[in-house]
Amino acid sequence: MSPPAKPAARRARDIGLDVRSPKERCDDAHCPFHGHLSVRGQIFEATVVSTAMQRTAVVERTILRPLPKYERYAKRRRRYLVHDPPCLKVRVGRRVRVAEIRPLSKTVTFCIVEDLGDAALRAGGEEAAPVPGTPPKEESS
Repeated sequence: MSPPAKPAARRARDIGLDVRSPKERCDDAHCPFHGHLSVRGQIFEATVVSTAMQRTAVVERTILRPLPKYERYAKRRRRYLVHDPPCLKVRVGRRVRVAEIRPLSKTVTFCIVEDLGDAALRAGGEEAAPVPGTPPKEESS
């Protein structure tokens, strides 16, 4: 007698965006790939600042705002609370793509839909973040 067949893992559904679907499966009802949550509206990229809450992350989006009087740009930032599906497993310091969803709570109206890799800049914005496993650069004078 053969062993009982495992149920086929449900593939991630197409959410209508040009993003890679996660390789892992999750049972989150609010996951756009494996649950019943639809994606709509705005899409932007941001950096993950905190993942201390359950299935919620804080992301920071930096924009340059023109100041016509001084003919320069001012750097502005905004923080959003976003839903973090467990199948994506994002960490602090990662660059992510965020999409708008229906309100899940008073402050959560966005969801992470793709992990884009390590952020190029630190939160301070001046120096590039070091890549783990590479020796630090030596300055020559």
